[in-house]
Parts: sequence; C-alpha cells; structure tokens
Amino acid sequence: MLRKKVAPILLAAFGVLLAAGTAWSQAWPAPGKAITFINPFPPGGAVDAFGRPLARQLGQQLGVPTVVDNRGGAGGTVGAAVAAKSAPDGYTWFLGAVHHTIAPSMYPKLTYDLERDFEPVAILGNVAHVLVVNPKRVPENTVKELIERIRKNPGRLNYASTGSGTSQHLVGELFKGQNNLFITHIPYRGTGPALQDLVTGQVDMMFDTTAGAAPFIKSGQLKALAVASSKKVAGFENVPIAAEAGVPDFVASSWYAIWAIKGTPKEIVDRMTAEVNKALASPDITARWRDLAATPGTLDRAEFAKFINSEITRWREVAKRANAKLD
Repeated sequence: MLRKKVAPILLAAFGVLLAAGTAWSQAWPAPGKAITFINPFPPGGAVDAFGRPLARQLGQQLGVPTVVDNRGGAGGTVGAAVAAKSAPDGYTWFLGAVHHTIAPSMYPKLTYDLERDFEPVAILGNVAHVLVVNPKRVPENTVKELIERIRKNPGRLNYASTGSGTSQHLVGELFKGQNNLFITHIPYRGTGPALQDLVTGQVDMMFDTTAGAAPFIKSGQLKALAVASSKKVAGFENVPIAAEAGVPDFVASSWYAIWAIKGTPKEIVDRMTAEVNKALASPDITARWRDLAATPGTLDRAEFAKFINSEITRWREVAKRANAKLD
C-alpha cells in the first residue's frame, strides 16, 4: 500500500526536476542580457581572429548581445585566471588556445587549473604550423638538407618565435628534440615583429602557423619547407607534409577553443555546445576559417577533455627536454 502511494510522489518529483532542467535551458539566455567571452590575449591576435566572428554568429543565433572582453597578459594566463573566477551562470565563457595547455609547464605559479576550473565545450579551429625560412639566409630547399646543415653547424642557425612559452617556441623545440638539433631560439613580442625580422633576414627560420605565414610565402619573401601536419592543408598543397619531408613525427597545430566556467549548468553547456557546432557549420564562419587556413574542430566534449590532457602532457615533455620555464 505504501509503495503505491510513494510511486506517484516520486514520479511527480522527477517531473518537477525535469521541468526545472528544461526551464534552465529555455530561460537561457535571458532576452537582452549580454554574453561575455573572455579572450586572454590583446586585441588583434589569433584568438580574436577566431573568437570575434564566433561571438557575432552566436549573438545572431541566440538573439542577444555578445561581448569579447580582452584581458591580455602573461601569455594568456591573466585572462584565464579572471575567467576561472567568473560566475558559472552561462553569461561568461572562456576563449583559449593551445597556449593554455603549454602554460602549466612554463608558469609554475598559476592561480587556476585548466582541467579543474573549466568545462571543455569545443575546439573552434585548428591551424597547422609550417617551417618557413628566409630564402637568402637558408638556400636549402628540403628539410633533410636543412637538418644536415644544422648538424654541421650547431648553434649557428636560429629561429624566431612569438615569445617564450608560445606555441611557435615549443613547436621549434619539438622539431629540435625530435631531430637532436641545436638551433638558437630568438623570442619576439608577437607575430608581427618576428615575421618582420625573418623577412628582412635578421633571423633564419620560424615555425609559424600557416595562417600567419601564408602571405609571405605567396609573395616569395619566405620559403616553406614543411607543414607540420599528417594531411595536406588547403592552400599549401605544394608544400611537403611531415611524412613527405622525412620528419613523420613533426605534427603540431595551434588550436583555438571555447570553455565553460566549471559549475555552469549542464543544460546551458549543452545548449552552447549545440549553438557553437551550428555556428561552425554556417556559411560565414566556414568562409572565414578557409581564409585563415583553418579547419573546424570535430571533437565532442569528452574527446576534447581527453585531448586537453594529452596536450598538457605532450608540451610538458617538450618543455622539460628544452629546459624551458618562465617565472
């Protein structure tokens, strides 16, 4: 008898909870309330190149204002710390990048934890790295020829990066470690200054992204020796990929992503994930990503979480081998 009375009560309670969850999803976002995307880098960088078009597209889909809040500093770690302390109400999201899986190896005193304080949503885009050289300083036309020269002249050649601890730096160290080479690292404060000195012949080479290097390759100011990819990249079909260049393990990309603040209701994260996937398939975003020589992310949330963990491990090993660390 008691069981017969309890069952309807439990069913009613379950219905209330289900309705509450649905209400969460339907109520978000509230009409007119802005959604903020924290970009932990200064305006005009690669994260902006992906984050701002996405924010605009999501604003159109969701029918609410969107704001990109640039909080640059310390290789993206200042903005990440700000985002980690934000309210998990679905109105603040974090735009990050591969740099945030490198940061734990470079900054020993981070006040946040990427895996603990954030919930992975989606990778927005992947951009392969490409080994580019100044053709006047580096006459070699293949990676094998370049490696042979470096081994005969250890430390004589150098490579530029966009700064210590950036993906361009660690991809260079990955190449050095895989091939047991000594190449001098020259860090710059950003992509522009590094490419400028490479073009004018102040440095020998760089492991930049395809998006950043493409204009200089097309103009003939830089020479591409290999794309650090396992597959051909659109616009770089004539450049050897890693396996073709004789360095099959040299595969690396800069990727850009969106995270929820840990504790954001699951219904809201689910809704945002669906909206992001819809945005990535839109004609405007597809065209924009093509211009950036980028491919959209395809991992689901669980796969993305595993990928983050593997990237943290991978770059920790590269940084340890190179003895690279920042205070």
